[in-house]
Amino acid sequence: MSDPTAVPAPVPAGELAEEALSRDAADPLAHLREHFVLDPATVYLDGNSLGALPKAVEGRLAEVVSREWGRLQIRSWEESGWWTMPERVGALVAPLIGAAPGQVVVSDSTSVNVLKAVVGAVRIARQDDPARDELLVDAATFPTDGYIAGSAARLTGCTLRPLAPEDVPAAAGPRTAAVLLNHVDYRTGALHDLPALTAAVHAAGALAVWDLCHSAGALPVGVDAHGVDFAVGCTYKFLNGGPGAPAFLYVRDGLQERFDSPLPGWNSHADPFAMAPDYEPASGAVRGRVGTPDILSMAALETALGVWEGVRIEDVRAKSLALTDFFLRCVAAHGPDASAGGGLSVRSVTPAEHARRGSQISLLCDPAERAEPVMRELGARGVVGDFRRPGVLRFGFTPLYTAFQDVERAARVLGQVTGGMR
Repeated sequence: MSDPTAVPAPVPAGELAEEALSRDAADPLAHLREHFVLDPATVYLDGNSLGALPKAVEGRLAEVVSREWGRLQIRSWEESGWWTMPERVGALVAPLIGAAPGQVVVSDSTSVNVLKAVVGAVRIARQDDPARDELLVDAATFPTDGYIAGSAARLTGCTLRPLAPEDVPAAAGPRTAAVLLNHVDYRTGALHDLPALTAAVHAAGALAVWDLCHSAGALPVGVDAHGVDFAVGCTYKFLNGGPGAPAFLYVRDGLQERFDSPLPGWNSHADPFAMAPDYEPASGAVRGRVGTPDILSMAALETALGVWEGVRIEDVRAKSLALTDFFLRCVAAHGPDASAGGGLSVRSVTPAEHARRGSQISLLCDPAERAEPVMRELGARGVVGDFRRPGVLRFGFTPLYTAFQDVERAARVLGQVTGGMR
């Protein structure tokens, strides 16, 4: 049996364009590309920061503005279904992360939902055991998660312990209340072992909170299957919801009636229009709501999620791995020889193993200070990615619209740019 993680034999650079054309012709997801607004002169590999615009969104927003807001006005809260949007859109997100109905609500930003989830998890853990006064957090997490974890620790009287995800099984213990982890490292694209780490957290008697920002819409998550307690994620990356699109919050069914949100709002009240002075939380995932929903952004997201109808997340994952494998081969074929010395080189810091790779490839520039000018020059030549200090070039692959020909072109231009800077 062949090793799926083995590096394939080099292919001459001239043959890669022909291979890309052939693979696009055989791609079962290729037809989805036509649903997006894409510039044919540009290769867009930044969907891990902002997904491309689904074509249907523009018309939908025009309808919401002109008819629902413009003519129906306040009647649209009922007649156009505005009031139930957070749960309705949450139901569209749910199957993409492996959640059964009634556990996902869409509202607020990822940052706000991280606070809800972490504080909610700690409160549940400390109800069961007041001695649990420790909150573990991924030391390499996206900065906001770290900031909010620190605030959550102060709000709940916990000690914050940053650590590497692989150290969680040994570190979690009788004092641990909750653990906040990223499914995919935003900088390197490394995929962490959600099933094993969740099991380790539970074995210690703690609750697991996962940030799915870089995995939702890119690969199977299985929150229900793996017993995740809380999960949050943005919808403007691989879910293509648009800039500032509202985030989602997953609360496991068995915890919902114990979920004590640190941000109780009138939208999550059991009887919101009673305008009662005392807060009584609603049942279910609705407890994750706070204030008035962002209707325009929510409508854009709801329409964007329509692209997923009939699409299997397993097929998306298969294409993601194929795209990233092909990109690494193309970079090796088109790029400067790092062993030559005396100039600029790049090397992947994203794990080669499929089981440890998200849907991005991060290349480390040597010297690191050249990463920003390299990415700037790539953009000038029609290849859009981004960079993170120090020295990382990030390329995100959204299988719904990224073609193999995009991948080959991006690597070829990268080779020209880095070769010219030597």
